Amino acid sequence: MDNRVVFLLALLFSSGVLLQLLGCVLYGSWWPMLSAVLYVVVPMPYLFFSSNGDSYSLYGSYQSGWTDAGKFLTGFTAVAALAIPSVLAHAQVIKTGALVMELCAAVLLGATVLVYDYFSSQDLNW
Repeated sequence: MDNRVVFLLALLFSSGVLLQLLGCVLYGSWWPMLSAVLYVVVPMPYLFFSSNGDSYSLYGSYQSGWTDAGKFLTGFTAVAALAIPSVLAHAQVIKTGALVMELCAAVLLGATVLVYDYFSSQDLNW
């Protein structure tokens, strides 16, 4: 990977984390950090249940079912990471400004993952 790409990834990630923290600090409520916990949990089901491409499978014909379950749980936790701040704002536990910062942080962190995935698939010799 080029140094510019690494710099872009670092900038996107640090901006996302900064917005996540500022959404909590500026508005005096640490409830939106629940979505930060989910950012760590989001890739876990797919990592645990996805197949690694080998022809040998411990579960035989059930392998695709486990992969589909991992994808479903990954999508479920990704939607929950966006829904938790929205529900908290609707219940007036957090302010609308904190919701906007949390959603912007989610977009930036998601963009970080997409940019990393794109450039790691383009340049395999890094």
